[in-house]
Amino acid sequence: MAVIVGIIVVIGLILVGLYNNLVRLRQAVKNAWSQIDIQLKRRHDLIPNLVNTVKGYAAHEKGTLEAVINARAKATSVTLPADRIKAEGELSGALGRLLAVSEAYPDLKANQNFMSLQTELTGTEDRIAFSRQAYNESVTQMNTAVQSFPAVLIAGAFGFKEEPFFETPAEEKSAPTVQF
Repeated sequence: MAVIVGIIVVIGLILVGLYNNLVRLRQAVKNAWSQIDIQLKRRHDLIPNLVNTVKGYAAHEKGTLEAVINARAKATSVTLPADRIKAEGELSGALGRLLAVSEAYPDLKANQNFMSLQTELTGTEDRIAFSRQAYNESVTQMNTAVQSFPAVLIAGAFGFKEEPFFETPAEEKSAPTVQF
């Protein structure tokens, strides 16, 4: 009888340990996503200033400016991580095209406000890349735990699921092209 009780206690302790580990991993993913969210907010706040600065020098680049504005609006309106990842990829592509367009305007490139905004945006993009890497590491640990035995037995029962990776969109993998 004591052996059976001992086995039940050991199994119970193992299940509690597995559950607590899954909770810890889920919280790590949420924290990592929060860090990305902070940097994305910073980028979203810089974009209107950047667009307004470029407008004064490159008024006929209306399509590029509108693409950035629309991509920013979409990125700030979605809430689910998977949708947000896609929208942020579109925004990154639009920003890349905007910065590439700026190369054709020597006066704009010499503008101190533009240079300052571009430097801030570059720093923010670096922070986003670092945060994205940390998030993906947390997601890897979470997804591995959710799929591993014996945690897989309790993961589904308690609502633990795989999280999406923050992948680099295809348009960000290649340099933007600008045609005049």
